[in-house]
Amino acid sequence: MQPVRVLVPASAANLGPGFDAFGLALTLYNAVEMQEDDETHVVILGEGAHTLARNASNLVVRAAQRLFDAAGVRRRGLRLALHNAIPLGRGLGSSAAAIVGGLVAANELAHRPLTRSDLLKLAVQMEGHPDNVAPALLGGLVVASASESDLIYTQVPLPPMRLVVVIPDFALPTRKARAILPAAVPRRDAVFNLGRAALVLLALQRGDYKLLAQAMDDRLHQPYRARLIPGMETVFAAAREAGAAGVALSGAGPSLIAFAERDHECIGKAMQRAWEAQGVQARVLVLEVDQQGARMV
Repeated sequence: MQPVRVLVPASAANLGPGFDAFGLALTLYNAVEMQEDDETHVVILGEGAHTLARNASNLVVRAAQRLFDAAGVRRRGLRLALHNAIPLGRGLGSSAAAIVGGLVAANELAHRPLTRSDLLKLAVQMEGHPDNVAPALLGGLVVASASESDLIYTQVPLPPMRLVVVIPDFALPTRKARAILPAAVPRRDAVFNLGRAALVLLALQRGDYKLLAQAMDDRLHQPYRARLIPGMETVFAAAREAGAAGVALSGAGPSLIAFAERDHECIGKAMQRAWEAQGVQARVLVLEVDQQGARMV
């Protein structure tokens, strides 16, 4: 049987005040090639080539097995080739891409027994929250809310836009970034984020960069995670001074994402220089919004 090949986009979650609810697919991709075999073999190229597991414990393999179990399908083994461009531990949805890639490829091998909605539910169960897996699977900007009993999500149409993503040379494990968050927050901070999240959603939908500049602030996670990211506030300030309308942590960080109508390369260079002044090397990507999500190639 010929291998199936799936392309999965990176994603930026939270987008400032949309903590654990907003996710945006980006034009940076991992590719998963999968075919049946007698045993499981994993080849990894690109990001994680020297660190990721090459056996049944690999996250893509585990996601595929989760799909087969849900569909009642038995497989002896899998041959996988993973071509990874999404960096690990940088807040760009690498684990979400692995989960979604494994689910979608396995679903294709099994002749599509599950719907996209079914796949998303399995992905959320594996990841624990929907903000990265939803845009990785569906594309675009997704707003999602998950609980133990239900999952509500919708895609929000966006105008064409370019974004600046600045990726530092250090990783920040999500579990560490979550562990630093308080168990409870003041009511005024929760109310602040509710209003800002609604305004950010409207600003992005309208392409209103003036409103975005006023609204993209957060009190639920970024002030706490800044302690783990040297120079974060300095880089934020450099981005705004160079013309960015809004700047936010990408997911749990440490990557930063800046929204602007123009001058994206200049904004990226300003952010890069600000980080270098703090002793941190960083690379800059100017990306667009991926509107398709995971798809067969």
